[in-house]
Amino acid sequence: MRNKTHKKPERLHTVQIDAVAAEGKCIVRTDEGVIFVENPTGGPGVAPGDVVDLRITNRKKQYREAVAEHIHELSPVRTEPFCEHFGTCGGCKWQHIRYDEQLRFKHQQVIDHLTRIGKVALPTIRPILAAEPTQYYRNKLEFTCAEGRWMTTTEVHTDERIDPRAVGFHVPGRFDKVLPIRHCYLQPDPSNAIRLAVADYAMRHNLSMYNLKVHTGYLRTLIIRTASTQQVMVTLQVAQDNPETLEKLLRFLLSTFPQITSLNYIINTKKNDSYQDQEVINFAGTPYIEEQMDDGSGRPLTFRVGPKSFYQTNAQQAFNLYKITRDWAGLTGSERVYDLYTGTGTIALFVARQAQHVVGVEYVEASVADARINASVNGITNTTFVAGDMRDILTDGFFDKHGRPEVVITDPPRAGMDEAVVGQLLKAAPDRIVYVSCNTATQARDLNWLDEGYTVADVQPVDMFPHTHHVENVVLLKRR
Repeated sequence: MRNKTHKKPERLHTVQIDAVAAEGKCIVRTDEGVIFVENPTGGPGVAPGDVVDLRITNRKKQYREAVAEHIHELSPVRTEPFCEHFGTCGGCKWQHIRYDEQLRFKHQQVIDHLTRIGKVALPTIRPILAAEPTQYYRNKLEFTCAEGRWMTTTEVHTDERIDPRAVGFHVPGRFDKVLPIRHCYLQPDPSNAIRLAVADYAMRHNLSMYNLKVHTGYLRTLIIRTASTQQVMVTLQVAQDNPETLEKLLRFLLSTFPQITSLNYIINTKKNDSYQDQEVINFAGTPYIEEQMDDGSGRPLTFRVGPKSFYQTNAQQAFNLYKITRDWAGLTGSERVYDLYTGTGTIALFVARQAQHVVGVEYVEASVADARINASVNGITNTTFVAGDMRDILTDGFFDKHGRPEVVITDPPRAGMDEAVVGQLLKAAPDRIVYVSCNTATQARDLNWLDEGYTVADVQPVDMFPHTHHVENVVLLKRR
């Protein structure tokens, strides 16, 4: 029987990393084309300007993929990572790059996408709006409780028994492996303390954690929300209905953390951790927390945020994002505004006091219910919120019923707007469209579709997520 021959991996030596690309990968340009460089789990990460050795892992028609095996020279754009879990945890992948350089790369990403994909005439793109602060800026984190602890090389080869349970984040590319986090720099106190207390309680009381391969175990996820009002929400998801065990854990959290103002649980017996279709039971406190935001009218807006509610995870930068959106909407008090993909109505309510009427449209019915509650809480009566698929709702009949808009604000998910929705916007022909996007590639595609009737008048990138490749972008379009 003939032995199989294994092709020797292709390697490139002492090549310089040129730039960053989409999804945070780095790129090397060669005579044979572009190479996309991944950062393997446990590695130090590469940065533009590094001189490295590469191992090619995949060859496509138009590009190759590689991992860095050795770094010969470190780039001047580097800085010392601040988190001990950098390189293994899937978050904050750019913390080894100076923040000013992160902003430069993100700004260039916006230019590249709008130019190469959008292919529309552009004004000078404004400098990216930096985030402040760049640590502890998130108001929500979701941790996985799993029987599938990620272990270091040293731990793998030790004779000591390592407890397989962990509370933390999934390691990139491994749905079944969770890294136990000692300290996370994303969310302010008491987030770290609550997570560590749940993990310690589980170990001391021998609570099982969910095994994502065989679907056994008890604890599933821990969701923590913190608000600018200092209110704290904790939602625990478990896989079995075991009232005595659950109550003891929940009462432990209440006695240990009096800061918790909303304590909830979910009994999820499905084989996945998604909980939007599950009942959330309020154990103690209110079934929501409250965020506040100054809309410039002298009357702060209050938003009730429930366990399933969408609310921008960087509240401080969301405020700046909304101000740009409202300013570019150019409202005088007489405009009818459509807020598409309105979510829980945050942008709609933020602009409502400067508009005649705002119509918010959203696919998720629970979010629309939250939007109506938030309008009532703030005494705002000039809003209408409608639930349904955007493609089905935006019809001539809908425009006839609610009035054709002078201004449209759209903040779609990462997939962008459907082509049929863009077609309806062209038919409605508002004077201005303010397009907020978390994915400039799909935004650029949509701008190309809108080019039939609109000119891009202004572009403002906003950094919502420091130390990641993600960038938010606001575009103002004016009808020709």
